[in-house]
Amino acid sequence: MSILWTIIIGLIVGALAKLVMPGKDPGGIIITILLGVVGAFVGTFIGRALHMYGPGQSAGWIMSVIGAVIVLAIYRAVTGRRGPVV
Repeated sequence: MSILWTIIIGLIVGALAKLVMPGKDPGGIIITILLGVVGAFVGTFIGRALHMYGPGQSAGWIMSVIGAVIVLAIYRAVTGRRGPVV
């Protein structure tokens, strides 16, 4: 149930991360929401590493948003360096 809860939170958090970090993303809103799901997992990992969550707990809203913003920033840095396709 923890993974399912993380995915559900991630869908909402992806949209929130887009509001926190506005701008043009190469993948659009769908990619941003998927990055939110990954960000929720990252937030869970960071929270567990900092002993904020136990082994069976998933990240809350704030940590999920932080994870999603981190993942979105990394995504923008990686995709922003590509030049035009010739």
